[in-house]
Amino acid sequence: MTLRVAVQMDPIETVNIATDSSFALIESAQKRGHTVYEYHVESLTLDADDRLYAQCFPVTVQPVQGDHVTKGEAVRLDLGKDIDVVLMRQDPPFHMGYITGTHLLERIKGETLVVNDPVSVRNAPEKVMVLDFREFMPPTLITRSVDEVRRFMAEHGAVVVKPIHGNGGKAIFRIPENGENLSALFEVFNQMWPEAHMVQPFLPEVADGDKRIVLIDGVVAGAINRIPGEGEFRSNMAVGGSAQATTLTAREQEICDALGPVLREKGLIFVGIDVIGGKYLTEINVTSPTGIRAIDRFNGTDMPGMIWGAIEARLR
Repeated sequence: MTLRVAVQMDPIETVNIATDSSFALIESAQKRGHTVYEYHVESLTLDADDRLYAQCFPVTVQPVQGDHVTKGEAVRLDLGKDIDVVLMRQDPPFHMGYITGTHLLERIKGETLVVNDPVSVRNAPEKVMVLDFREFMPPTLITRSVDEVRRFMAEHGAVVVKPIHGNGGKAIFRIPENGENLSALFEVFNQMWPEAHMVQPFLPEVADGDKRIVLIDGVVAGAINRIPGEGEFRSNMAVGGSAQATTLTAREQEICDALGPVLREKGLIFVGIDVIGGKYLTEINVTSPTGIRAIDRFNGTDMPGMIWGAIEARLR
């Protein structure tokens, strides 16, 4: 099966090919004989005939950082007629521009397979869909109210505060049990973001790692344990965390078994979930999941190939 693939992503010239999952997917598609184009969400155009176009650049890649991509001349393509698969791989933040892109891509449903499904991505940002699985989560508060956080802390002690549409471990703060700086932090959060924020108890188990588990079409494909760097409680690789090989606990497998059918039904083919302490589900990453390079290095797997296998199976 030879496919025409359009990848909606941030500029490919800037990626770190050793860690970037989008580059890994493009490299794998090329090896499978697929034709790959890159485009940016800003170029999406819905014309008067309800056809969705984008300015697309044919790309050829190689594993040489700094000389990793060759781009051809831009072509205007109808994403419904000229393309078989769109990979929606631009990084968050999840803002109105991101949401508008999902609305536009929704228009080609039935013509082109969009991975992940734009309707489900729009309705399931990382820290929102997870709320449907509270039985696996630590106690979680969603609020803009300092008073509500103080009530929560009276029961749970020290907390972690996160922007609900944040990514990559950015702007995550730990507030000690005495509430020091809570009011000042919420002044900043409430000025920066119009939406409510996520508050959870600080989990000391995070010192032992935050496990990223990748599910492909609802099935566990691999995992890594991310360890916080020195002086950090955040374990995200983007903020200095390191990776180590791991296996799943019985509880983590139970979590994946509960999520799998829901992810498949929603067209969420490539998903990364985060679990702390072997038992606490904290995020379900569907916008632009990462981690497959590190998992492949530890496990000797071919996760990009597995993702393309799932995509091709859906098309068949």
